[in-house]
Amino acid sequence: MLPYLLFGITYAFAAAIQPGPFQTFIISKTLENGWKHTLPAAFAPVLSDGPIIVLVLLILNNIPPAMLKFLQIGGGLFLFYLAYGSFNSFLNFDKLKKPEENKTENTLLKAVLVNVLNPAPYIGWSLIMGPLFIKGYREAAVNGIVLIASFYLTIVICQMGIILLFGLARNLGPKVTRITLGIATVGLAAFGVYLVWQGVFS
Repeated sequence: MLPYLLFGITYAFAAAIQPGPFQTFIISKTLENGWKHTLPAAFAPVLSDGPIIVLVLLILNNIPPAMLKFLQIGGGLFLFYLAYGSFNSFLNFDKLKKPEENKTENTLLKAVLVNVLNPAPYIGWSLIMGPLFIKGYREAAVNGIVLIASFYLTIVICQMGIILLFGLARNLGPKVTRITLGIATVGLAAFGVYLVWQGVFS
């Protein structure tokens, strides 16, 4: 059981701190709305990965290339939409109002969509987590359960850490927040270009 626990924690930590569309999104939303309104987005992988896990385990290692291309293009276009919203916040930073309560729900929903349209969870579960889960579960059910529990618990904790870290950066002053928001906007757009490019030309 211990090897599965350690792998789940280590792999989740590596995935959480690796720059990507989801991380860039939660950073931009933290800068826009503050950490309190963005914190629920840390649970997005738990909500979005359920259907992905079922799909991948049913057709393990046989995901059609066309499906990944569709996800990459769709994810890229969605990131353009998010980058546009972030850019508007950057331009109108001085006019931003206090975040509304319903922005918490909107942020969580958008975070789930970002993750669903990101090919990384499909690839990760198809090539790494899926085979290891099946192997561990066949050895003993607790191995598979520990692997998944440790992975998602670590993912959520790491995402919360990122949100809180940039929440502190937001308190350093409006200039720092606006500059960081601008960088996050560029990051969202860059990942959007990358995903569309990969979906069309790879």
